Amino acid sequence: MANSKLFLTLEDAKEIAAAAEAEAKRNNWPVVISIVDEGGHLLYLVRLDNTQYGSIEVAIQKARSAIAFRRSTKILEEQVNQGHVRYLNLPGAVPIEGGLPIVLSSQFVGAIGVSGVRSHQDAQIAQAGIDTLNSDSF
Repeated sequence: MANSKLFLTLEDAKEIAAAAEAEAKRNNWPVVISIVDEGGHLLYLVRLDNTQYGSIEVAIQKARSAIAFRRSTKILEEQVNQGHVRYLNLPGAVPIEGGLPIVLSSQFVGAIGVSGVRSHQDAQIAQAGIDTLNSDSF
């Protein structure tokens, strides 16, 4: 029985980031877009013009949180908002919407994190990047 492990390439990361960047530019939202691999290591980062530098690390940490816990950071945010403050103590957990895991053929291969505008807008941009996975390029 052969197992085949999928992984994100730099080209994959660039395509995902390009789709996210297009969504951000369409809305005139200055953001940072980060793509990490399955181990949370930075593969690609885009900082659009006029984006505050504080969003660089936030975008990276949102992506790392999404792959570490294999779920959207929105889920962590919702848990905290419901009073489950123990989520604030999880190492690497960023309970702020805008981080999404990247899943190919049911395998978690990385994540995207976006920061710079309101968190639901960050998530909209990240989702645009994820949506490119449905194209013929993957």
